[in-house]
Amino acid sequence: MLCVEFFAILFLAYVILSLSFERFLVSRVKELYKSLIPTTSYINSINQAEDIDILTSNLQKLNSEKNLEIELLKKEQDYRREFIGNLAHELKTPLFTVQGYVLTLQDGVKDKKVVKKYLKQTSKGVDRLIYIIKDLDLITKFESGIASLDRKSFDIVEVVRNVFELLEMRASKDKIVLKFDKEYSKQLMVFADKDRIQQVLTNLIINSLKYGTERGVTEVSIEILKENKILIRIADNGEGIDEQHLPRLFERFYRVDKTRSRNQGGSGLGLAIVKHIIEAHDEKIFVESKVRIGSEFSFSLTLNQD
Repeated sequence: MLCVEFFAILFLAYVILSLSFERFLVSRVKELYKSLIPTTSYINSINQAEDIDILTSNLQKLNSEKNLEIELLKKEQDYRREFIGNLAHELKTPLFTVQGYVLTLQDGVKDKKVVKKYLKQTSKGVDRLIYIIKDLDLITKFESGIASLDRKSFDIVEVVRNVFELLEMRASKDKIVLKFDKEYSKQLMVFADKDRIQQVLTNLIINSLKYGTERGVTEVSIEILKENKILIRIADNGEGIDEQHLPRLFERFYRVDKTRSRNQGGSGLGLAIVKHIIEAHDEKIFVESKVRIGSEFSFSLTLNQD
């Protein structure tokens, strides 16, 4: 008799535990169901075939989204690793230059001409370090929203002419002609930060000269668009850029031809600064290029309304 009662109690406990576990499992599945199937009226039963299909579909979607997030995180990690590597390389070159000349001078160089030469090269290395750090600081300010713009009305044609004059000697040395596509006899007044826009034009034209060909041409054109906008184009007939590089051109320290670019000097941040300045103005920048044909960079500006 006691044995029968014991088994009866054991069976009853088993049934109660089974029902409790089933309720817990159903409750958990319902919670998951709620999170994956947004609806205004939640259906209490999830035993219908169509609900299970929807649940399965959303689970697959969630899994796909999580895999995409993982891939994006991996790409960000690769980008950070590449950026740090490029930054280290950019800083290492002038640092080692400075260190080499300083150590040589410390060993004792009696020839005054040699001393002067080494000091000059050391100064160039320091200048390049300062150049890189200033450009990095500027980009950081734009990215964090600290950098401010001094917007005012000015003649964009005059600014282009100023940049041509500043870069005339360099262009002549490279045997490249700087010119407008036509005569601009009238002023074109825009509303923007004059100094920043001059920096944009300077960086883009310097980039054009770096990759230009001997007896080539760098041409600036200004097109009036609708809605009080203009488009400024900087086109050349230089080496051109392979299509695979175009999406990354405006990244910090990204170089199409790493060896040649570093030999040419610069901070490796010119195009990144251009992009940040234009975006800070709420404007757009574009690039088109074909290998052995040339490149065209263009950006929009807003015409002055007054």
